[in-house]
Amino acid sequence: MARLSPTLADPSSDAAAVLRRLGFWLLFFATPLAALFARRAVVVVAPLAIGLLALAAALDGGSKLSGPRLRHILVSPGSVAGFLLLFWTVLSLVWTPFLPEASERLLNIVGMLLLAAIGYLALPDRMRSANLYILPVGVALTALAALGLALRPAPMSDPDGQSLERGLVVLVLFVWPAISWLHSRGRNMEALLLAVAVALASLVAPTPLPFQGLAVGALVFAVAAIAPKTGTVLTASVMAGLLLLAPLIPFVLKPLAAGFLGTPSALTAELEVWRSIVLGEPLRLVTGHGLETALRGRFVGLLPANAPSTILFEIWYELGLVGAAAGAVVLFAAVTGAVGERPPLIPGIMATFATAYAFGCLGIGTAQVWWFTALVIVGLIFVAIERGQFRTKRPKAILRTGR
Repeated sequence: MARLSPTLADPSSDAAAVLRRLGFWLLFFATPLAALFARRAVVVVAPLAIGLLALAAALDGGSKLSGPRLRHILVSPGSVAGFLLLFWTVLSLVWTPFLPEASERLLNIVGMLLLAAIGYLALPDRMRSANLYILPVGVALTALAALGLALRPAPMSDPDGQSLERGLVVLVLFVWPAISWLHSRGRNMEALLLAVAVALASLVAPTPLPFQGLAVGALVFAVAAIAPKTGTVLTASVMAGLLLLAPLIPFVLKPLAAGFLGTPSALTAELEVWRSIVLGEPLRLVTGHGLETALRGRFVGLLPANAPSTILFEIWYELGLVGAAAGAVVLFAAVTGAVGERPPLIPGIMATFATAYAFGCLGIGTAQVWWFTALVIVGLIFVAIERGQFRTKRPKAILRTGR
């Protein structure tokens, strides 16, 4: 009597595959779409998705190589500069006048770093293409939904379109990894259509901020696509240089702005405030005023209400030269080290860095939790895409003819 062969199915592997697929659906599809409708959607969805990925990794052990990779990253020069920046941020709590608020913000930063580490360790060593194709589908549907929301009258619950603007900022960040994935698979026409859809959605946004960030990213994408090494070094140098030399900006831009605009404007007034702060408190350029002072100081008269709302001013005002120098090293090392060995991904990675940096320079609320969470997700997406590049061509079918 023939015996039945034992089944080869592994219940834990099947459960891990289901949890991983659900986690990627939440991360790639639900996150950008939900950000259009709920202001805190990114903060809620991302930890849930990363939790599912971590549970899947625990079930099937599909992330065995992530630990050594993470240890290698933590001992790199960029990470050492990052630890110095974090230490200086903690030390600035000693002289900040807003200790409770600054402590809460610091806890949020540490929490986002831990979330990024958990997400990195939870990603599988090899990504399935089926999971990564969820990303461009989610970005495309989000762009269509954003077009519909932007063209209808603003609801009473969101008269200023703040939720829509935040959702479009997240969408613009997500479009670059989606384009990178499609480009790496040879689907350039689909990538172009996706870029056009997101550009149209950002054009009808309630504010010009999403389109401005997208335009900066597109310019850097084009430069990095033509000359990858030059584009990488140029992007890293501009980002780090702007941060390091930020106190010179009001002295350079104020005469130019006055010459081009003629009459006094809001921009020239902000630059004048920045210039007066640099000249009035030169010693504070070294130590800074402490964490959270750039935002809270406006409410108590420590800063004028029309002080610049840009990350360049905020880092120098809060953390001084030490924080700005460490931040510049972190930026340069992060940009140049993120390239890896996957040339097709370089333009998208550079465009993402440039877009996120442009948003920070143009005044987005970089201290808010949703912004940190969005950056963590985009970073994890690129790691997942890089791990999905282990096979770039389909195997050729071989026709065997019988004798």
